[in-house]
Amino acid sequence: MIRHLPDTPPEVLSVEEMYRADALTIDRGTPGEVLMENAGRALAEAVLSRFADRPVHVLCGPGNNGGDGFVAARHLRATGFPVRLYLLGGIDDLRGDAATHANRWQSDTAGGAEPLTAYAPAPGDVTVDCLFGAGLTRAIDGEVKSALEKAEAGPVVACDLPSGVNGDTGDVLGFAPTAAVTVTFARLKPGHLLLPGRSHCGEIVVADIGIPDTVIAEIASQTFVNGPTLWGRAYPVPASDANKFSRGHLQIVGGARMTGAARLAARAARRAGAGLATILSPAPSADVYRAGDPGTLVDVVDDRLAFESLLADERRNAVVVGPGNGVDARTRDLAGAALASERPTVLDADAISVFGDDPAALFAMIGGPCVLTPHEGEFARLFDASGDKLARTRRAAVASGAVVLLKGADTVIAAPDGGGTCRAAINATGAADLATAGSGDVLAGLIGALMAQGMGPFEAACAGAWLHGKAGEAAPAGLIAEDLPERLPAAISGLRERLLSGLQRN
Repeated sequence: MIRHLPDTPPEVLSVEEMYRADALTIDRGTPGEVLMENAGRALAEAVLSRFADRPVHVLCGPGNNGGDGFVAARHLRATGFPVRLYLLGGIDDLRGDAATHANRWQSDTAGGAEPLTAYAPAPGDVTVDCLFGAGLTRAIDGEVKSALEKAEAGPVVACDLPSGVNGDTGDVLGFAPTAAVTVTFARLKPGHLLLPGRSHCGEIVVADIGIPDTVIAEIASQTFVNGPTLWGRAYPVPASDANKFSRGHLQIVGGARMTGAARLAARAARRAGAGLATILSPAPSADVYRAGDPGTLVDVVDDRLAFESLLADERRNAVVVGPGNGVDARTRDLAGAALASERPTVLDADAISVFGDDPAALFAMIGGPCVLTPHEGEFARLFDASGDKLARTRRAAVASGAVVLLKGADTVIAAPDGGGTCRAAINATGAADLATAGSGDVLAGLIGALMAQGMGPFEAACAGAWLHGKAGEAAPAGLIAEDLPERLPAAISGLRERLLSGLQRN
């Protein structure tokens, strides 16, 4: 879970998109030095509002992040904070807006810039990290690494991203400090949301520095923070005349041995609003399933023909295949039948692994709405697992023709939209306790239920991941998968209140 994730528009900008946003804003009349002034002031305000009466050390790099640091130091000095500023390189080497604000720091405060090697904070001192921003591509080492290691003796306030975190991938390049607060500008970047970078950011503040929303709209980012602003309009709220059939009938393929998985998926589906949920059981296990929740229906389905007979009823309008099914011919056949029916389908767990020897065969079957929900191990059986999480999830969506939800603490959902575009959302809800057996089965049932109620596959996957995370956040320590469906009503109630009030915020 990201602590204190701000209410912010949903667009996430890559490093290159953020450079474009800066350039377009400057082209349309806002000088770069004004954007830098606003950014540095926001950094200073983050320090002033959280860390009163402490010495502050500002570490400045040779680029625009360093320029932000000169502005922050000037504003902090003006309020009476004891401020020392350290520069990697020389002031005479600075260019552009950074040079302008370095000169202003010197003229307004008679302050100088000490060499970075002179930085020696006392325990508890505040350090403002303005060494490198999101565009860093080389490893932190040498005197920079030494300085950043020292910074962790007290709270760190990071400018844009903690130095060492790649803004596009969240990778840590050599070393990155763990910040108490990270102040970024206009919109989040992938590195704020993807691990391991996310764990280095602490509280995240998104500051308005004067980049207009019209510029962000023109850039048309296809990456988003997952939240109700992204899919709230499509979320199914029952009409006053709703009945169990109008709310969808989800079919969940059950396995012969691991019967708990399908039962968890069915319970989550019913809590998420599906009017009916039926477990499709092999004959020997049917009594086990019937002994479960009395509101969950059970049909015997041993083979594809029996399944296709049930799917002749158009009211059986969505399918989940995989949880606890076994990696066997029945799972493969029933996954094929679900996809051939073009019913909205979730393939999870064994329904993914069973195609590990021939991913192309699976991809050829996908023609209707489909969500694949692999964890990292299952993902690697079907897809190229190289590269950062956002990039490889997008590639997988394009390769398969399905919405791909790659699970984890930083779940990524990607949709192949055609025409060279691929929307992606990064989820920021959840808690570490969700890493427990059966949690993914609950998620599969939740997504299947939302598709049964009419949500598209991308929207259902995003909403399911968000609600699943909210349910996990609300659970006390000791969370097990059985707890999650019972936490869904509160999470859904909170979502409905937000949607009804028009406050569709992340």
